[in-house]
Amino acid sequence: MQRKKFLTLSTLGFFSIPLLSSKPKLKPKPIVISTWDAGINANKTAWDIIKNNGKAIDAVEKGVMVTENEINCCVGLSANPDRDGFVTLDASIMDELGNCGSVAFLEQIKHPISVARKVMENTPHVFLAGEGAQKFALAQGFKLEPKVLSKKAKVNYENWLKTSEYKPTINREKLENSNIEPPKKLDSGEYNHDTIGMVALDKFGNLSGSCTTSGQGFKMRGRLGDSPIIGAGLFVDNEVGAAVSTGQGEEVIRIAGCHLVVEFMRQGLLPEDACKKAIERLIKMRGLVKLKDLQVCFIAINNLGQHGGYALQKGFEYAVCSNEIDNKIIKCKYIIK
Repeated sequence: MQRKKFLTLSTLGFFSIPLLSSKPKLKPKPIVISTWDAGINANKTAWDIIKNNGKAIDAVEKGVMVTENEINCCVGLSANPDRDGFVTLDASIMDELGNCGSVAFLEQIKHPISVARKVMENTPHVFLAGEGAQKFALAQGFKLEPKVLSKKAKVNYENWLKTSEYKPTINREKLENSNIEPPKKLDSGEYNHDTIGMVALDKFGNLSGSCTTSGQGFKMRGRLGDSPIIGAGLFVDNEVGAAVSTGQGEEVIRIAGCHLVVEFMRQGLLPEDACKKAIERLIKMRGLVKLKDLQVCFIAINNLGQHGGYALQKGFEYAVCSNEIDNKIIKCKYIIK
């Protein structure tokens, strides 16, 4: 009789507890975010794809291709060269299934982000570099572009040669002519950034990300930053979120920065808090003295479409486009005051 009474009470207790499956599930909100004010133009193309029921992976590729096409000194073939006078490009891309592709030290190919996608889709590899990456691009139908500096990059390089001093600067990604109103600046293509990174969530609830760069101007030949490294400059986990970085790539690599941001979101942190936590991890590892003249920034979205970013230094901003936000620039919080 006691056992029968226990089973009856236990059954009643079970049905008195609300089932987890009965809790309403939040619907993901499609969104595109990208680094710096250059992201405004890139977001336009990406959002057109998302709002027309396109996939996030297509949006992040086509979006950053806009910046690769623009005449600027920091992304694409018109960018500043390395110290030997050659433009080398890096890029990475990652989809919702964990598929990813990267290229690095790529020369004379206009759209490294598209080559990275071909690596992802058409090879058993993740990463191709240098001559091998170029040969692969040509085999995939990409055109070999002339090995010539853009007009502005040529002037910048000639000026640099006068001292041949290499010193990274904070927020070199900011627009050069800060006295000009944003619409005019954005149309001019006169950007001074070395990276554009983008992450997106589509209507199907899938995440993807991309990152493309010419690396730091006047770098040592062969230098690679974080942008083509999955887990450093870019990381996507469809169950959690996606993150991309910009700034001093060497520092991002040290902490596997974007993977770290996503893992902090996995622990329940909102995107902004996760980005801040990654910056704090970097400071703990390196110390403020070593970082005082450098910039490191992260942006992220989670699988619900919430977004955020954080920076080491003042001046970082990112562009957001969604059904609720019409391609707006967000100025990020930062740690070093």
